[in-house]
Amino acid sequence: MDNTTEQPYSDLREQVFADLEAGRHDDVHASLAESHPAEVANLLESLPPEQRRELWEDVPVDQEGEVLTHLHDEARNTIIEVMEPQELVAAAESMDPEDLAEVMQELPEDVSAALLLAMDQDHRERLAAVLVHAEDTAGRLMSTEVISIRADVSLAVVLRWLRLHEHLPPHTDALMVIDDSGRYQGKLPMDVLVTSDPDALVSDTMRSAEDTVLASASEHEVAALFERRDLISVAVLDDFGHLLGRITIDDIVDVIREESDRALLNSAGLAEDEDLFAPVLPSSRRRGVWLGVNLVTVFMAAWVIGRFEAALDQIVALAVLMPVVASMGGIAGSQTLTLTIRGLALNQIAGSNVRWLTLKELSVGALNGLVWSVVVAVVSYLWFGSLGIAVIIAAAMILNLLAAALSGVSIPLILTRMGIDPALSGAVILTTVTDIIGFLSFLGLASIFLL
Repeated sequence: MDNTTEQPYSDLREQVFADLEAGRHDDVHASLAESHPAEVANLLESLPPEQRRELWEDVPVDQEGEVLTHLHDEARNTIIEVMEPQELVAAAESMDPEDLAEVMQELPEDVSAALLLAMDQDHRERLAAVLVHAEDTAGRLMSTEVISIRADVSLAVVLRWLRLHEHLPPHTDALMVIDDSGRYQGKLPMDVLVTSDPDALVSDTMRSAEDTVLASASEHEVAALFERRDLISVAVLDDFGHLLGRITIDDIVDVIREESDRALLNSAGLAEDEDLFAPVLPSSRRRGVWLGVNLVTVFMAAWVIGRFEAALDQIVALAVLMPVVASMGGIAGSQTLTLTIRGLALNQIAGSNVRWLTLKELSVGALNGLVWSVVVAVVSYLWFGSLGIAVIIAAAMILNLLAAALSGVSIPLILTRMGIDPALSGAVILTTVTDIIGFLSFLGLASIFLL
């Protein structure tokens, strides 16, 4: 019995980088040949562009196609730029149609044309069946490699037919049942096939009410379906019920990871394919846009503060306490914003429950406002000895937490209706709102009642 264990990825990374720096390319090639293509892709993404291209030269030729499919767009482009056309064609020929469809978007037109000419007829037809669908849909995500059977045959016939195959498509947990015209009838799970009476018919043992998705459905909708119903695979149909392909759990894991990465990066104003080791100028240009947007919002808040210059000159305590109100509102609003964006992502928010959600968040904001405003008022009174300032800051905090709760719910809903990803710009807008409301309420009330 083989008791060897796989080398931890962190050790592999350190070993490969050390060998690469020392020029031991034979050792690097050997390490990459024993590694999974996804790990090789991660190694490439962990290097600056020049070293990335150097490492690519050591990637085994038979791995190049699959490694390209695991790379993020920007990292993949840096590799494609240095590949010869014939090398690209050879790598692409080994890809599954759904992976090739994604990679072809980055290929030069002449290389794409050469690739299509070099493909065999079956591969070309399978690629065309995927490319006909829009990006980020079930049709683009699906695999067209599906084993389908008829409902009027026995399980014994199905088993004999399966033994004629050299291999089954990866992650085959069930066989798709179709009629003579290709319309989907149901699914025959593999465990049912091997444990049922061989003389039984497929129609008697299949599951006819299995979940399906339309090819036009978004990847997000498909991922939500897998999550809700703990699916392993699902059939993809056209508008007329014909079987087009299937989506398996490994595809959905990639979608969920990409959505998670997108949400994390968008919250900081970064693109989802942001390359950690991209050159300085492109990175600065992309990030500078959102720094500029943030600067505009900061000046808006500064303008509000400037309107109360006289109050700040007369009562220094206002300048000291002013950040407290804005900060508390920002934190409270961010909590509501995050929960609302998550609810939208999980399809848990609809027109029928928006009113209840808004009232609930306003109630939470009011309760927290009452509790923490008392705390802040007591601290402010002990610090500055002014009952007026203590009452003013307490009232301003309650108002700002209410505004933060309302903004945290409404901003994502408005942005979604406008077709804008709330994870990308929601935090910037929310911060602006809570800063302005916080400063306006605190300084405004102080100007009215203390001067």
